[in-house]
Amino acid sequence: MSAGGGGRGGRRRLRGEEWTRAVLSLVEQVPPGRVLTYGDVAELLASGAARSVGRTMALHGSEVAWWRVVRADGTLHDALVERAAREHEREGTPRRAGGAVDLARARWDAEGWDAEGRDGPPA
Repeated sequence: MSAGGGGRGGRRRLRGEEWTRAVLSLVEQVPPGRVLTYGDVAELLASGAARSVGRTMALHGSEVAWWRVVRADGTLHDALVERAAREHEREGTPRRAGGAVDLARARWDAEGWDAEGRDGPPA
C-alpha cells in the first residue's frame, strides 16, 4: 500500500488542520468505484492511525466522497450503510453478499496518488 506516500522513516507526524487537509485530499483522489480502508489512508499518509482517520472522516467526511473509505472488513458504521450502499451501487463498487465492499476487487492501489495535493509532503 505504501505507493506514493512513502514509509514512516524521517517523516514528521501531521497534526490538526494539516492532518485534516491531508486526509481529505487523499480521499478526494480515490476514484469512483474504488475504496481505501481507514488503515490504508493512515499508511499512505505515513502519519496517524486508522482511528485518527475515522475521527477526521466523522467530523469532515461530508466534504468528500466519504463512502470510499471503509473499515478493514469492507463495512461502514451502521448509520451510514444505506446511504453508502446507494453510492456504491451508483459507482459500481464491487460488493460481497450482505453488502460489504469486496476489498479484493475494490481496493484502490493508490498508484500515482498526489502527495503534493495535500500542500506538500511532510518534511
